Amino acid sequence: MEKFADEALIEVSSGNGGNGCIAFRREKYVPRGGPSGGDGGRGGDVIFCVRRNLRTLAHLRYRQSFRAENGHDGEGRSCYGRNGEDVIIPLPPGTIIKDAGSGELIRDFGGDSGDFLYLKGGNGGWGNIHFKSSINQAPRRALPGKPGEKRRLRVELQVMADIGLVGFPNAGKSSLLDKLTNARPKIAPYPFTTKIPNLGVLSFNDTDIIIADIPGLIEGASEGLGLGIRFLKHISRTAALAFLIDLGDDNYLDAFNVLYRELEAFSPELTAKQHVIIGTKTDLEESIGRLDELKAAFPDEKIIGISVFSGDGIPEVIRVFSGLVTADRGSMNTDKPE
Repeated sequence: MEKFADEALIEVSSGNGGNGCIAFRREKYVPRGGPSGGDGGRGGDVIFCVRRNLRTLAHLRYRQSFRAENGHDGEGRSCYGRNGEDVIIPLPPGTIIKDAGSGELIRDFGGDSGDFLYLKGGNGGWGNIHFKSSINQAPRRALPGKPGEKRRLRVELQVMADIGLVGFPNAGKSSLLDKLTNARPKIAPYPFTTKIPNLGVLSFNDTDIIIADIPGLIEGASEGLGLGIRFLKHISRTAALAFLIDLGDDNYLDAFNVLYRELEAFSPELTAKQHVIIGTKTDLEESIGRLDELKAAFPDEKIIGISVFSGDGIPEVIRVFSGLVTADRGSMNTDKPE
């Protein structure tokens, strides 16, 4: 089974500050030279940054400890120690970081592309040049550097997408993603072909719409059955959902209600999203008349029939997806303070 790294436990540490130096001037013709011990350098920081070319947390599974460099000690002749190098941890968009012990949310990188300075390095200690006074011309005192900080974190990825495709195994989600976008998911005529979330970009009217296909759900998914429940969190950020119903399946009239209940049991927020129902495989002989029956069973729902094979209904799906995303982005702009 192909692995999809969407969680990781890591330990991060900022650098210790360098120690201050005790030194004195020792130069020809300068008897009894004063103190010349420089300060220690500052320890490196721990910084998180978003990298849009990353799609998983696989790089955090192979390296689970991140430590910034310690500051260098001060030296004589008033030479200050070099600051320690920062450690920069790249993350894909949609990542959240939590305290591994308490579960407290530290940062949500949903839509945030800026750098986040999480732990500051320790300050460097003062050298003895700071302790010279009128009554102590040769201080033999310096300060040690301040220690850095250490934390253990849980890093979780929630895929960033505009439209999430939801359906039973073999409902045609991967085929639709392949038809609409530049994604090339694995497609085969058997259930559970999709084992990890797939993303694709649909370009329409100068707008990019990101579509996510997650592994198919089965009844009882909210109780841990099947593969899809593990990945439902990846559609929690979507603007809208598309429920795909296989019209070639004899249980097509029950499918939407079952899927809706599973999502509601997982998180009521998912069922509060805008959605559309898409009846797939209208080209099959056994699907004849079933689209009309589906529309009659759910008169209050927006229902589209499609055939990826013939292309029927695909233009309408694109228009509906564009409308859902445009409405969501418009509401987000309206909510922003002036």
